[in-house]
Amino acid sequence: MKKRQTSKARSVISDDLRPEYDFDFSQSRPNRFANRPKDDRVVIVLDPDIGKVFTNSEAVNNVLRALLSNMPQPHMQKTSLRSKV
Repeated sequence: MKKRQTSKARSVISDDLRPEYDFDFSQSRPNRFANRPKDDRVVIVLDPDIGKVFTNSEAVNNVLRALLSNMPQPHMQKTSLRSKV
């Protein structure tokens, strides 16, 4: 039986890219930025004993919001009073 050479002919015909665009993907590495958190999220590492109590981010956020609502708010000083003194 004769071997067909159509696979070589097809690859030459369908290869529309220039030689400088022939990339060697065996040297590629995973994108280190791909798994970054989106939006303006902040990643904080909890100690293991705290992680046992707060098992998800929602629980941590609820407690922190409760603390913030009960904390005294700092008073903002007006700049106009300072400029007169």
